[in-house]
Amino acid sequence: MKNPRSRFERFCFKHRNKGIPNLMLYVSLGAALVYFMSIYAQNTVLAYWLCFDRTLILQGQIWRLFTYPFVYGVGSYNVVLVLISLLCYYSLGRAMENVWGTLRFNLFYLSGILLMDAYCLIFDGYADVYYLNLSLFLAYATMYPDAHFLLFFIIPVKAWIFALLDLAITAYEVISLSVPTFYFPYNLFPLVAIANYLLFFGKDVANVIPISWRINFKRLFSKKSGKSQAKTIPFPNAGSYEASVAKPKEPYTHRCAVCGRTDVSHPDLEFRYCSRCQGYHCYCIDHINDHDHVE
Repeated sequence: MKNPRSRFERFCFKHRNKGIPNLMLYVSLGAALVYFMSIYAQNTVLAYWLCFDRTLILQGQIWRLFTYPFVYGVGSYNVVLVLISLLCYYSLGRAMENVWGTLRFNLFYLSGILLMDAYCLIFDGYADVYYLNLSLFLAYATMYPDAHFLLFFIIPVKAWIFALLDLAITAYEVISLSVPTFYFPYNLFPLVAIANYLLFFGKDVANVIPISWRINFKRLFSKKSGKSQAKTIPFPNAGSYEASVAKPKEPYTHRCAVCGRTDVSHPDLEFRYCSRCQGYHCYCIDHINDHDHVE
């Protein structure tokens, strides 16, 4: 049976141009529009009609299952920071879509929304666009771990550093909701919210860790049992490698197994090795096609 992950990747590559192109452009523009309309109206009525609310969804307002990604930064008066964040998320999404294709990126973003919707509907939680954007950043950092971001618009920091920091914060949030009071299952929401990242990358999540760290980690925990010994590579129909090495060197290089002529006694004679004989057996050009094969 073929690997389901490989089949999925081939399917997405085959249909890479299907879906909503420039999805993050529409999401960023929609979030900016909601943000500025909320500032202009000096209230959060529009954001309230778009945010996730389990009670109202069960009453028929099903658009809330997909509109809460447009509720970003509402209530914050730092316009510059909100705009930079939206521009950053658009750039990340655009870069991923160029590599993955439209279909796969659409499925990645939509799966994050659906996973949070299902979890919050079952356990009466509140879906937050923060974790959806976090999964987007983690995906980008895994694909481009050495990309640089400017901290405070001055200090260049590699993407994998921010990714590990975000994962550490997520782990802390899970623990903080478990100790001292165990808020199950609400403590698992951060993990569910980035589950689309884990599903789409699988074991490739380790790429966010520098390769030098991974090599040193393997060396630290690898089991060493004395000196390493050279492996004997078996070749089909090759006979014993040790036996061939132990044989004394002959004064000739090639010798016909039928007539006994060698490349020393007959330097102009051509010699061949039979691929059907068991082991290495040389024959001259007169007997390469006229001999009994060694089984």
